[in-house]
Amino acid sequence: MRDVEIDTPAVAETGSETGAGQALRRILRTAGRAALDYALPPRCPGCGVIVGEDRQFCLTCWSSLHFLDGPACARCSIPLPTALPGVVVECGACMADAPPFDGAPAAVAYGPVARTVALRLKYGRRTGHARLMAQLMARPLAGLGEGGAGEAMLLVPVPLHRWRLWSRGFNQAALVADALARLTGAAHDPHLLVRARATAMLRGKGRRERERIVAGAFALAPDARARAAGRHLVLIDDVHASGATLRAAARALRRSGAARISALSWARVVPDALMTSNIFDFASLDSDIDAERIG
Repeated sequence: MRDVEIDTPAVAETGSETGAGQALRRILRTAGRAALDYALPPRCPGCGVIVGEDRQFCLTCWSSLHFLDGPACARCSIPLPTALPGVVVECGACMADAPPFDGAPAAVAYGPVARTVALRLKYGRRTGHARLMAQLMARPLAGLGEGGAGEAMLLVPVPLHRWRLWSRGFNQAALVADALARLTGAAHDPHLLVRARATAMLRGKGRRERERIVAGAFALAPDARARAAGRHLVLIDDVHASGATLRAAARALRRSGAARISALSWARVVPDALMTSNIFDFASLDSDIDAERIG
């Protein structure tokens, strides 16, 4: 497993770095990178073959990713291949029952490679995958800021209940949100939203059952209104399956006084009718998957 960063000692605060010091840092960084590449060569996060750089997919895995950057519903961001680019349109489901957010894009469609990356982060402790996911989520995040009223954006990871956080050791959504914040400069508040109660696993449940399980599962932090009022809150999660978790979290955020609420995920399960290459049933998946492990 390779999940480390190469860096060199910081420059002393008492003076600026000389040209010789800069050259030394470059030499040390190059030597350190060469030693690390020899001992632990960078590997594709999808299949594990050796690749040229960290957080780089091999050609086969990269080619298999389906980027969700085409026409989509203006409310839930489900792909709408027949819609005209640039035309604002909503899907039938959103017109019948609008979700509590304005846009919920994902970087890629859920498939074998996207699934492997998500599960290796969540259960394989490959925390460096959070940075990889953030790199590909930065573009749809920028898209969420377009066409708004200029509200300051605030990234809010979907929280875990404390029991699950203690057993896992980290919240994968918070790691991704932190990486996105570092990459884009957006503000990040991992404690604005809390998981008020533990919930049963959503794996294998139908849409209505999922909605029932997560209803009322989220609550605002005591001072949430002061931190969120008038801002554009963007929920961050790893996998968007049925959307039950994101809708429940967004409903809780609605009470914060935010000007706008959106959601952003690494991967989204897209129905077969919209993308025939995705054969996964949303009822078997969710951001709360707990039955599968990938090392």
